[in-house]
Formats: sequence, C-alpha cells, structure tokens
Amino acid sequence: MLSTRDTCAMAPFRGAAACRAIALATLACTAVLLTACSKTDAPAAGGGKSAQMPPVEVGVVTATPGDVGLVTELPGRVEASRVAQVRARAAGIVVQRLFKEGSDVKAGQALYRIDAAPYAAASESARASLAKAQANLAQASAQVERYRPLVSANAISKQDFVNAEAAEKQALADVAAAKAAVRTADINLSYANVTSPISGRIGRALVTEGALVGQGEATPLAVVQQIDPVYVNFTQSATDVFQLRRAMESGQFKRASGSDAARVKLVLGDGSEYGVPGKLLFTDLSVDATTGQVTLRAEVPNPKGELLPGLYLRVRIEQAQASDAITLPQQAVTRTQRGDTVSVVGEDGKVSQRAVKISTAQNNRWVVLDGLKPGEKVMVDGFQKLQMLPPGTPVKPVPWQAPGAAPAAAASAPAATAPAAAASKP
Repeated sequence: MLSTRDTCAMAPFRGAAACRAIALATLACTAVLLTACSKTDAPAAGGGKSAQMPPVEVGVVTATPGDVGLVTELPGRVEASRVAQVRARAAGIVVQRLFKEGSDVKAGQALYRIDAAPYAAASESARASLAKAQANLAQASAQVERYRPLVSANAISKQDFVNAEAAEKQALADVAAAKAAVRTADINLSYANVTSPISGRIGRALVTEGALVGQGEATPLAVVQQIDPVYVNFTQSATDVFQLRRAMESGQFKRASGSDAARVKLVLGDGSEYGVPGKLLFTDLSVDATTGQVTLRAEVPNPKGELLPGLYLRVRIEQAQASDAITLPQQAVTRTQRGDTVSVVGEDGKVSQRAVKISTAQNNRWVVLDGLKPGEKVMVDGFQKLQMLPPGTPVKPVPWQAPGAAPAAAASAPAATAPAAAASKP
C-alpha cells in the first residue's frame, strides 16, 4: 500500500488534484479496514455472556414411600374343578342318547339308555325268590309256634322243637338273601339308565346307538367337566418361594391385603386381563426334581364359561406387599455387577450417585426397598445432557412425565446443544 508521502511524491507526473484524490481514497480504505477489524473482535469481547448459560433441565421424580404389592407373572394352565368320566356299568346295547353334545347337564340327568330287558327279568326273578323265601319263613314260624306248647307238655321230643327253630332261622336267612338279590337286581337295572354324576358341561359322545358297551369292562361313554369355578395350575421357582418366605418372616414383606389367600389375576393369550379375579388355594409341598419348580393352584370363578380346560395363560399373583417401599421408573436405575445406583439431585442442584436396594419390577417400575429418603429427587431423564457438562455442574430439576411428554423433551434439546457450540469456540 502507498503512503500519503509516496502518493504526493508522484504528484509532478499526475497533478495536484490527482494527488489529493488518491490520498482521500487511501484514508477511506484504512477506515473501512479498521471498522471490519472492530466488528470481528466484538464477539470475542462478548464471549463471557455465552458461557453463562442457564442450568440444564433434567427430569426428576420425588421419592414417595408406600405399600407396594409384589406382583409376579407366571405361566399357567386352566383345569376343570371336577371331572367325571361317564362309563357303562351295565353290559348291553346302547338304545338311546339323551343329551346334546357340548351342553350343560345336571347331576342325575339321564344321558344314555342301555337295553334293560335282561336286567328287568333278573329283577323279577329275584323278587320271586324273595316271595318263596318269605313263604318258607311263614311256614317255619307257624311250626315253631305249634311245637312250643307241645314240648312243654312233653308231647313231642325236644329235638323236634330244636329242629323247628333251626328251620325258622334258616328261613329268615333265606329271606335276607332274597332281599339282597332283589336289591342287586334293581341296581343293575338302574345302571341301564346312565346318568351324570356331577353338574357341568358334557363333551362329545364317545359311543353311538347300537354300540355294545360294558362287556368285560366299563366302557367310556362321555366326559362331564365342571368349569365354574375352574382351577389354574402354575409353577414358580423354588428359590423365589423361599426368598419370599424369608422376607415375610423378617417383616420386610407382609401378606397381601392382610389375608392368607393371595389375589390372582389372569392374562389371556391376546394380552387382555380376565375380568374376574381369583384366589390362591395352596402351594405344593414338593419341588419338581427336574425343573426346580413348585406347583401352585388358584381357584377362579368362570360364570360365563370363557375359561376352558387346557387353556394356557399368564397368572399375575400378588403374594405379598412391601411396606414403605418406593417405586422408580426403570430408566432411573443403573444396574451393574457392583450393585444398583440412582442419580439424586440435591438442594444445590448438583447430581450425586446413590446405591439402592432393588426388589422386583412392577409395571415397568423398580421397587426400591432401601437407599432413598422420602422427598428426595431422583433423576430419570437428561443423562445425555450431563455428559456434555463438567462434573459437579448444577442442573435444574423439573418434574418428569411418563412417555407422553415427548414434545417437551424435544423442546429442551436445543438448550443441550448450546453449551457444546459455545465450547467449540476459542
């Protein structure tokens, strides 16, 4: 760049007016360059303001203790509460089926009729034998009555009187045997009319009219099952059962609802919950040697017949309740081999790690038994923001909302990127 002196030195060749014009142009360029430099240096002078960003917002929940039901979900299978196999107890030809397959039947309702002619004849023969035995008894009793005064008068020998009394007793025994034969014949005759032993729902017919049944064995005819209520059999790890019992004995847990019967809810195959709850009946005394599982049984009302025997489903059982327990969203707890920890936001806004004791998971929340105090703020959201800040940087705790608050989290995202942009500048 030419100085003003150099420019004026060239004046003899250009003239005085040209010299002054060149000098003014040089001063104007210098002013423009100084202005540009001052604007470039302005952001550096104000860089201290960008470093003073507001505290990063993090989502927190407040630790609130209370009684929490310990719900366990286990696989189960439905079983009828009563099952009766209807069999033919009388041999013969099936002449009629008296029920509709798949219908509800009552106890004592006729289901089949077997040809009863042979049994009716046997019953009549037994009654005839009874009548004959009763006639012999009457004759023997009359003879004893005639001999009684004669033996006292020594008109007959005592041996004849003893024989008459023996004949009377034998006639009495014959009458008793004949009565038993009549009863047996009547029972066999009743077996020809097959009835339902229980009330329930009957399945398909296993025989048809014209089939020969009961010949040498009790032929199966149908199956009746009582499905209101139903039993649900399910299994649980023996280790979990023992741990639960120890916790209840130590007072850490208490029985659900203060009663001995645990509440049971069923989850069907489509994920819906069965509307009627049940109750736990018993826990088996033995452990399966092959699986290490303990069998449990629950009783569930089934008034509409929706639960069918053999149906597989999930069982949610509340076996106990944890007293003064705190529940946290699962994303708030960090689980490692060293233990479980949470991030607690103090009164000064600083985040610290805290070891906690976890029991079980309930509805995507961990049940915390120890390690937190009521009212403490546990961090749930904003962990990625903290990774961009120096350790010990204060944060601003805001109430955390369940997954429905996604837009609010997205709106706070630019605030997290601002510190990174400021940090990238010299």
